[in-house]
Amino acid sequence: MAAAALGLCMLGLGAPPSHGAAPAPALDIQAWIERLHEATRNRAYSGTFVVTRGSDMATARIAHVCDGRQQIERIEALNGPARVTWRRDDEVMTVLPDKQWAVRDRRELLRLFPGPVRVPGIDVADFYRAEPRGSDRVAGYDAWVVEFQPRDALRYGYRIWSEKRTGLVLKLQTLQADGDVLEQVAFTELQLDAPLRLDAMLRQMEDTRGYRIERPTLRKTTAEAEGWRLKAEVPGFRPVTCWVRADEQRARAPLQCVYSDGLASVSLFFAAADTPAVPRTHAGATHGLSKRVAGYAVTALGEVPMATLERFLDALERTR
Repeated sequence: MAAAALGLCMLGLGAPPSHGAAPAPALDIQAWIERLHEATRNRAYSGTFVVTRGSDMATARIAHVCDGRQQIERIEALNGPARVTWRRDDEVMTVLPDKQWAVRDRRELLRLFPGPVRVPGIDVADFYRAEPRGSDRVAGYDAWVVEFQPRDALRYGYRIWSEKRTGLVLKLQTLQADGDVLEQVAFTELQLDAPLRLDAMLRQMEDTRGYRIERPTLRKTTAEAEGWRLKAEVPGFRPVTCWVRADEQRARAPLQCVYSDGLASVSLFFAAADTPAVPRTHAGATHGLSKRVAGYAVTALGEVPMATLERFLDALERTR
């Protein structure tokens, strides 16, 4: 979720694009998602982006390269504690330079900016529709503007600025049902087709001399295999991945299961009952909610309305 929270604030926050401009292509939502996804394939880019959530703002620098088979990405936080996040396909390494400490693990990152991850087996058109909103200009690039509007109240809408030539997401707003902007991420500066080399970035990622490296042992599993199920489906959300900390000595090792509707995602975290409960929390579009279930502390976290998290926790039951 930290990776999903990175982005940029543009002049005129929340202002819709001009409708006098040429219209965006008349694509259905699946075709739009494919266009956004393919924009990050076989392409290198670098730039600076800002995320705004109310009065809070976070700035980061990104470098991304992909050869069509393998991709690597570096995101450096430019405010707050020094932090660099590396991603090589589904391997993620978080580096804290001030502490000479790094954590390497494997996990799928579900996000829309600067390009969505393809989620097999989910028909996004059942729960969203695409509405073109003309064109605009972001970070010096011309962009088509499109809104992904939800068909129910269990998910938010999105307004997306897609670079006309490549399809890359230049700016993304998460929208409430009334159209108000919950949070925004956008490039302030961007270089497309940047002179980045995958092998050089891989060497940088692997250069951790002098760092203390933590490598959690994660075992891929399913909620059902760990004795959990949803007795009632949360419409549109399907299980994507589930990991358990296999190196834990406790009988109830931490477990995380991720569900997605193809755009939004919800993570369920299962921990021992003595784990401190997280009250209802929210920051921008991200909500968190905890509940005690069958002797476990379960926390639901996602960029969805609070009612969606309540549906997940109310439907959850222990099968053994």
